[in-house]
Amino acid sequence: MKKSLMALGSVLMLGGVASAQKVAFEEYTLENGLHVILHQDKSAPVVITSVMYHVGAKDENPERTGFAHFFEHLLFEGTKNIGRGEWFKIVSGNGGTNNANTSDDRTYYFEVFPSNNLELGLWMESERLLHPVINQIGVDTQNEVVKEEKRLRVDNQPYGNLFSAVKENMFKKHPYRWAPIGSMEHLDAATLEEFQAFNKKFYVPNNAVLVVAGDIEYDQTIKWVKQYFGSIPKGTTDLKKTVFTEDPITSPIKATYEDPNIQLPMLVTAYRTPSMKTRDAKVLDMISSVLSDGKSSRLYKKIVDQKKMALEIGAFNYSQEDYGVYFIFGLPMAPTTLEGLTKEIDEEITKLQTELISEKDFQKLQNKFENRYVNSNASIEGIAENLATYYLLYGDVNLINTENEIYQSITREEIRDAAKKYLNPNQRLILDYVPAKDKAQN
Repeated sequence: MKKSLMALGSVLMLGGVASAQKVAFEEYTLENGLHVILHQDKSAPVVITSVMYHVGAKDENPERTGFAHFFEHLLFEGTKNIGRGEWFKIVSGNGGTNNANTSDDRTYYFEVFPSNNLELGLWMESERLLHPVINQIGVDTQNEVVKEEKRLRVDNQPYGNLFSAVKENMFKKHPYRWAPIGSMEHLDAATLEEFQAFNKKFYVPNNAVLVVAGDIEYDQTIKWVKQYFGSIPKGTTDLKKTVFTEDPITSPIKATYEDPNIQLPMLVTAYRTPSMKTRDAKVLDMISSVLSDGKSSRLYKKIVDQKKMALEIGAFNYSQEDYGVYFIFGLPMAPTTLEGLTKEIDEEITKLQTELISEKDFQKLQNKFENRYVNSNASIEGIAENLATYYLLYGDVNLINTENEIYQSITREEIRDAAKKYLNPNQRLILDYVPAKDKAQN
């Protein structure tokens, strides 16, 4: 009886946590098209001001890749009213932090300040939008910064070109075929006018969402938003996204990539999957958890722990706005070959396609995703980025409150059926990611 009461108490506590995670927000759109989302949280005297722009690597000219990521750096150079090199000094001097990041689909900038500097954060983001200084000295400076980042994070990083090697084989028509870091040759060849035109086209209020979250007062925040952003002109360029449709993969794609920074080959199998906005994308998230999330997962337990055929194994669904890629990778342990490792992985996928996972494993899976949901909204920074993402890429801000319900409604049958639909041998890339030949001979 005591154990039953304790179990009931745990369930009630879990329900309380999930309920407490409901995120209240207000949203509206300025006349210039800027969408605004406000979230009040007075648990700490902190505020985040953030802007997400609907521009990423997929919006680039194929002969000028890397522009979206380049702007993530370039737009910290300064503005008409913020001197060159002063941005970071202003932020740190007022007790704040800031950062930015770029994906194939969007670019995101944010500052975290003590709440008494909310107006400063809004002014700075409005300056970035209204008065950026894009000149040759800034372009030349950031060109070197981006080159160094590519050397450190990609070129000289073991397995650093994994995503690029997969994407260039998985996509033939869609701009997802190149990585956000882009081509240094393309950046070198670009003119100042091309950078200025990219800014004029994409960095406009009607291509962005402003999220203000934290210790705020709604009335005052609305007043400041209008004051600093309301007069910014709406963009005049057509921002309609081009639709790229890939032909279905109906026979295996085989490719090899040689990496001079590795000693151990890696097996990679990859499957093209649907947009992150689909229910199937969420089912595939759950499948990746079944296969490789933790030491009790199927692939790890069988291939790494029991058979000791690999040093590492993993699976994940890389969801994006238009398409996704489902990755399965492994580092085989001698004498296991890449072919032998593929065979073992395929056996586990076949089980998913033909057998329902157990009720016990299914409950464990649901608990994991419940926990992920709670953790994703555990910080004000996480909430702000989620609000921006759900609006800009999903078209539904309230998914921040309802997405977990979708995961919890997924059935064991759907998991089996999605594995059948997307994870078939004739629908995949098999990539041998191996040491460079000259390195292997040394």
